[in-house]
Amino acid sequence: MTLNYKTFTVGVEEEYMVLDPVTKELKSHEQKIVQEGQKVIKDKVKAEMHQAVVEVGTDICQDVDEAFRDVSTLRTTIAGIADSLGLAMGASGTHPFSHWESQLITDHVRYSEIVNELQEAARSNLIFGLHVHVGMETREMANHIANSTRYFLPHIYALSTNSPFWEGRSTGYKSFRTKVFDKFPRTGIPDAFESIEAYDNYVKLLIKTNCIDNAKKIWWDLRVHPFFNTVEFRICDIPMTVDETIAMAALFQAVCARIYMLRSKNLNFMQYSRPLLNENKWRASRYGIDGYLIDFGKEEEVNTRALIYELLDFIDPVLDHLGSRHRVQYVHKILEHGTGADRQLAVYEQSRNLSSVVDYVSSNFLAGL
Repeated sequence: MTLNYKTFTVGVEEEYMVLDPVTKELKSHEQKIVQEGQKVIKDKVKAEMHQAVVEVGTDICQDVDEAFRDVSTLRTTIAGIADSLGLAMGASGTHPFSHWESQLITDHVRYSEIVNELQEAARSNLIFGLHVHVGMETREMANHIANSTRYFLPHIYALSTNSPFWEGRSTGYKSFRTKVFDKFPRTGIPDAFESIEAYDNYVKLLIKTNCIDNAKKIWWDLRVHPFFNTVEFRICDIPMTVDETIAMAALFQAVCARIYMLRSKNLNFMQYSRPLLNENKWRASRYGIDGYLIDFGKEEEVNTRALIYELLDFIDPVLDHLGSRHRVQYVHKILEHGTGADRQLAVYEQSRNLSSVVDYVSSNFLAGL
């Protein structure tokens, strides 16, 4: 079987904070950033549920270098528009001290429905994530790859942790964002589905019984996308910098390609149950890259960094096919300098001032561009 690595296209969605440059608080941009942005980058920018959030999305990119260029353009464009409106931008999974109660909700039918149904859980969901879509040959292959890649979600999530503060407090977590999001239904790491038909039947049952009106209200950490031939990875905090975002995208793409390579040799990666995988997710959210994850094969705790190096070894055979080796290399820099959460905490340790943390986050929005 000839392996077609061109299938594994990449799409990246990022959610940004809109900031008041003086108070450092989250600030409603009254959809002006979206309106101005759409003149330049069309439908690549859109409003989110809270008015202090801007969401952007790339085109379908053939490789991670193209994704890097696209995300760079999006960040630069949005930052320029914000600046012209007297606002600033930042990328962090949570704002260090703004309170959700004072943030306005976007006036839109879909958001009104969600708030009406989920109430306080929706209103308080003031968080910022990264979504990475990886293209698939077929939905059957997407289901197979989604089942197997679940194991690696906590490892990659640990590298993305970037939300240590919530409402003016140091939470003790490297990623508190997922703790906020856990209040939603249909979140977290999903079960494996034995077939794409089983997954589709699950979705149909939820729609039939009025649990959801469409499959986009399944907010798992990864999902076979309801409308596109992609697996969508949704577990990560929004990384502070573009280099980190593209490193995460490259890891997700490479894990998918590696599972595909194994499948072509009639091999598969071990499937583990959702409760076991959730133990690792919790550890990743609490300790980031400085804790221990469970190695289920050995049935013991292993240093998270060691498991990340094992992950890099695992995906190594596909990196040159994908042209992503130089992007994955950035993981070594994250291991050396810390994740966004580690760096936010270091600024706070030094300054004891959360406004300084916001300044640091905002000053890194275009770092390396």
